[in-house]
Amino acid sequence: MELVQRVKDILLAPQQTWPVIDAESVSTADLYKNYVMILAAIPAVASFIGMTIFGFSMMGVTVRVPFLSGIAQLITGYVLSLAMVFIVALIADALAPTFGGQKNQSSALKLVAYGSTAGMLGGIASLIPSLSVLGFIAALYSIYLIYLGLPVLMKCPQPRALAYTAVIMVCAVIAGMLVGGVSAMFAPSHAGFSMAH
Repeated sequence: MELVQRVKDILLAPQQTWPVIDAESVSTADLYKNYVMILAAIPAVASFIGMTIFGFSMMGVTVRVPFLSGIAQLITGYVLSLAMVFIVALIADALAPTFGGQKNQSSALKLVAYGSTAGMLGGIASLIPSLSVLGFIAALYSIYLIYLGLPVLMKCPQPRALAYTAVIMVCAVIAGMLVGGVSAMFAPSHAGFSMAH
C-alpha cells in the first residue's frame, strides 16, 4: 500500500476504495506505523507551528503559545490523536451488532484509520489559525467517509449506516472530551501566552 495513493483513493474514490480496504489483511502495528502515525503528525505539527510561530491575531494583538508549552501541546495532541483512532475503532466495533453489523476489530480499526484521512489532512489548516474552519470542513468529510465505509467493513445494512455513524460520532465526541480532560490535568498549568502588537 502506497501512502500517497491510498490517501488519494480514499478521498477521491471512497466507494471504490472501501471494498479494496476490506479485502486487505493488515496488522494494527503496520496500519499505525505506515499510515496513522504519519497522517496524525500533520495536525499536531501544523497546530504547533500555527500557534507558536504565527500565533493568532485579534483586534491588532497577536497571541502566541510559548515554545515549550507548544512542544508539550504538540506531543500531547499527537499521542491523543493516535489513542482516539483506537478508541473510536473500539466504539465502532462494540456498536456493530446494534446496527445489524458484524463485530470485527481489525475492520473497525481500518474503518476509523482510513475514514479519518480527510480530518487529519485538514489539520494542515492549523498552520494559519484563522483558517481552522477548513479543518472543520475536512473533519465533516471524514464523517462522510466513515458513513460510506460502515456497510462495507462492518457489514451493517445501508439504511442503518446513518444512525450508526451518528452514534459513533456522539461517542467519539464524548470520548474526546474525557481524554482531553484527562490530558489537561497533565498540561503545564502556568503556561502563559506571549503577545505582540
